[in-house]
Amino acid sequence: MTLGKIVAQNLRTVRAHRKLSQQAVAKKARMSVSYVSMLERGERMPPLETLEVLAKALGVSPLYLLQELAAGGRRGRSR
Repeated sequence: MTLGKIVAQNLRTVRAHRKLSQQAVAKKARMSVSYVSMLERGERMPPLETLEVLAKALGVSPLYLLQELAAGGRRGRSR
């Protein structure tokens, strides 16, 4: 799996696990809902600074969003 797809999948999974809407994440991270949506679909790859802001908004470490986790593994855990 490509890094872009891993980040997209992890963003979507963690957000869903936290029961947050894209709008809520966008507001916490101070970015547009459309950008969050594009990131989750893998249409954009965020710069490291943006990845850090998103991780903070979701309550996980930036590294967590970059890791390919085993299928069925626990996602969305806190730092």
